[in-house]
Amino acid sequence: MVFERKGPAALAVVLAGASILVGCGGGSSDSNDSSAASDSGSSTAKTSYGYGGSSSGTGSSAGSATAGTAATVSTATVGNLGKVLVDGNGMTVYLFEKDKNAKSSCYGACAQAWPPVTTKGQPVAKNGATTGKLGTTKRTDGTVQVTYAGRPLYLYAGDSKPGQANGNDVNAFGAQWYALTPSGDKPED
Repeated sequence: MVFERKGPAALAVVLAGASILVGCGGGSSDSNDSSAASDSGSSTAKTSYGYGGSSSGTGSSAGSATAGTAATVSTATVGNLGKVLVDGNGMTVYLFEKDKNAKSSCYGACAQAWPPVTTKGQPVAKNGATTGKLGTTKRTDGTVQVTYAGRPLYLYAGDSKPGQANGNDVNAFGAQWYALTPSGDKPED
């Protein structure tokens, strides 16, 4: 896998991402078996990365709503990116340019590094996020992923606390990843 990042923190992001992926373990040994890898990878991601969510083993992932609750999407000012979307824990959410037609193309090792934001019920928009832009899409493992302006939402395992956007403008798993603005677009450079 190749990670490209613009800016001085490139090496740190690559090393952090590599160490996270090495430590993920579990899951299917065949990364093309998306449903098996996604199920175990998502649970591993939640536990290993320390984000919120339930560890029910249902394939829910980091940033997921806890059992019986809906995911929250709001906005926060993050570094020089300005106002971007964040999950209910204040973690930056990202779009994957490889996704088409509101369907995720991130499974297996990809979903370990970029856990999908999932929900139990209709997601909720707060603090500058637009309710009309929120939606959902079903993943191959049966979980429901939150979308915004038709784009599936993800967290980044390289972000350890709110206010970070280490996954912005990263090339990984075949396409670019970007934080998402309240309009549903990537931030301007």
